[in-house]
Amino acid sequence: MKALKLIPVVGAMLALAGTAQAAGVIFNTGNQATATIALGMNNLGSLNTTTGSVASNAGATGIAYKFADGSFRDATAPGCLCEGWGVSVNNTTAGFANESRGNGGLTHVSNVFTSSAATVVNSLTALSGLSVTHSVTAAEKASGALFEMKVSIKNETGAAVNNVKYVRVMDWDVPPTEFAEYVTIRGTGTTTLLDVSHDDGFESANPLVATGAITPGTTNVDFTDVGASDHGAYFRFNFGTLAAGTAYNFSIFYGAAADEAGALAAIAAESIELFSLGQSGLGGRVNNDGVTYMFGFKGVGGRPIFETPEPGALALVGLGLFAAGVARRRKNQA
Repeated sequence: MKALKLIPVVGAMLALAGTAQAAGVIFNTGNQATATIALGMNNLGSLNTTTGSVASNAGATGIAYKFADGSFRDATAPGCLCEGWGVSVNNTTAGFANESRGNGGLTHVSNVFTSSAATVVNSLTALSGLSVTHSVTAAEKASGALFEMKVSIKNETGAAVNNVKYVRVMDWDVPPTEFAEYVTIRGTGTTTLLDVSHDDGFESANPLVATGAITPGTTNVDFTDVGASDHGAYFRFNFGTLAAGTAYNFSIFYGAAADEAGALAAIAAESIELFSLGQSGLGGRVNNDGVTYMFGFKGVGGRPIFETPEPGALALVGLGLFAAGVARRRKNQA
């Protein structure tokens, strides 16, 4: 791998030779040759970067899966670089990052990229003591299918801030039927800190901007296999009041598995509380046997979608998911 040069960033000079860059792609194994999934992140914390992109179906990498032919195919970068995040406090001050919808209100503090991990820190320009760190590595229990992005919103302003809101939004473009995917969202009814959710992945990541769904009936409810359409997932959380000197921490997951059953097993393994699936449509129906992409959250006031309180329960969940998949396929065929 070609050595990377040190580069200056606003407010900081990184001192880790060979690892510093303003954006990059990471791999779940740390090696492109052996990896099954890849994630590309910019220095403001949004996905979809052209730097070091490996996606064969797009000019940038957001979240990509290695298909059987050895090519990485991305599910957020085709068409538009529509993935991003935003934070706001006191219902007055916000910062946000989205390569397609625009960046604003953020000051870059630092970043470190390696082949297997990425950490970026940004602060609110109008309230510099409010910082947000996004740190990504392969997920501990489902490393073959998921990356875990640990997020920390830290208040060093010297005073409490209230209505701490965080948005994460993405447009699904799932191969091989990009722009005609089926989308699922689950966990809305049990995630107490969820403020708004729906299927419009083209929305602004600014939490202070009004938002609405693409498909009627997808706002603030669970739904399964809506499509085929060009849409995605939008989630806005309200973490309430953050006292001076404290932080709110939670996790976001991105990834893909060979099929729906594998994706749901990965979600269960990581105790994810709220998630969206993006699946392709072949023959005018959802492709449950094809590559399934995932986007989920933990630590947002919910409980694991697939709770496994007894030994061996995960196997039972797997059997249940298999039975549900068979039933769904029979329904689709009918």
